[in-house]
Amino acid sequence: MGLVNGDASPGGATQTKETNVTTTPLTLLSNPIWHALSTSHANFAEGDDRAKRYPPAVTPLAATRDQSPASYDSLAQVMQPGTTAGLLAATPSLLSGRWTTLNERKLSQMVWSQITAIEKYPYDALNSSNAEQMLALVELTNPGPFGKRTWEMGSYIGIHRDGQLVAMAGERLRFPGYTEVSAVCTHPEHRGHGYATSLVSTLIRKIIERNEIPFHVAADNIAAIRVYEKLGFKIRCNIDLAIVKRESA
Repeated sequence: MGLVNGDASPGGATQTKETNVTTTPLTLLSNPIWHALSTSHANFAEGDDRAKRYPPAVTPLAATRDQSPASYDSLAQVMQPGTTAGLLAATPSLLSGRWTTLNERKLSQMVWSQITAIEKYPYDALNSSNAEQMLALVELTNPGPFGKRTWEMGSYIGIHRDGQLVAMAGERLRFPGYTEVSAVCTHPEHRGHGYATSLVSTLIRKIIERNEIPFHVAADNIAAIRVYEKLGFKIRCNIDLAIVKRESA
């Protein structure tokens, strides 16, 4: 687990950056899980040309190509009875019968435009050797779904203090032109130092260096949204998340 010292701006210097990505259509963000599983994350995909899901150990997310009955029929074939999945912008009427909706919530999809970044702290690259620490931090802070293999989806970085992982952030969904910043969390006893701001700033820099645009899906939490706005994110739209269970019928 090597400490990365060269990436942080000297003394936590402030930097303003803008992306050169101007041709990637925003419409891809309307179905991000589908586009990720069809392109950059195709190696994870389980399903067919109408419905796909990630392996549950990676993330419970799934998607359909469109909102047609045929696509939801395919999703029912992909999902085994008794299993659950998270769907974005699902059509409730098409989930009746074979599905039980366990939870619904509105999210704010935010897209980065520019940032005044403070990369204040050196960080560690996280991998399989850190999986248990990552899961423990997620269980404590609940930033969103995170499985044993979620770290495989992209670059995950963290800050350790006395051998303990106290903050982390990473990349989740990824497709041409876009990468999602996700799993941003800080141990309650280590908040107030700007760890999360530093880690997210680092991820944004790395993403735009790949000529991609960062995006984030925020819970309906005004305080959290304000933090991301300060980092250069703007709300693109509200999007519904449904947690559904495949029934045997």
